[in-house]
Amino acid sequence: MRFAVLQFPASNCDQDAVHALRDVLGQDAYYVWHKDTDLRAPDAVIVPGGFSYGDYLRAGAIARFSPVMQSVQQFAARGGLVLGICNGFQILCEAGLLPGALVRNRSLQFRCEHVFLKTATHDSPFTCKIPPGKLLRIPIAHGEGCYFADEDTLARLRANNQILWQYCDAGGNLTDAANPNGSLLNIAGICNERRNVAALMPHPERACESILGSTDGRLIFESMIAALESKLVESLGKRK
Repeated sequence: MRFAVLQFPASNCDQDAVHALRDVLGQDAYYVWHKDTDLRAPDAVIVPGGFSYGDYLRAGAIARFSPVMQSVQQFAARGGLVLGICNGFQILCEAGLLPGALVRNRSLQFRCEHVFLKTATHDSPFTCKIPPGKLLRIPIAHGEGCYFADEDTLARLRANNQILWQYCDAGGNLTDAANPNGSLLNIAGICNERRNVAALMPHPERACESILGSTDGRLIFESMIAALESKLVESLGKRK
């Protein structure tokens, strides 16, 4: 499968994402610069972490106006899979592709540590290969990762099963102590109503090799690959 990994000025996780997808998972992964408008026919788009445009104004606020994001919005409108990671989550919210916003951590401090994630639903292309009951141990590295939304938006996320991952403790409990940034409902990641655009603050690309302390991040990318392969098989079947 072909994965387009976006690059903005001050992206710092784009290379990690390409390495995980290409060198670890054996997929076709390539960079797309923020000034480009041609995504080059990907099967999925990754909006990576970092500090796009130096986080001026607020995280993701400038990146969302990049020429490449117009193409990402069109790609998503056609049903293409888009995954935002950390700063990518912030950018997708700023661009209106996901609801809510990411604000300063409750502690007002940058948090860099491993956290546990509970998968709230397996009904998505981003979670379908995660074993039931499996907790993911994945690192975070952010200063503005506190997910915030109004009560109506939170109600819709719950009603539509759009909450994908939540911060939890080692026993799978959604406690306040296990919430590293103060996110409402312990939200670590969500998807849109169509379930083709998703994002999370933790970094799965940094948890794809045992030498990094965890391989749990692979399950998110493997879910995307499995969903894309299933879609391809379905498409080929309709052509016969």
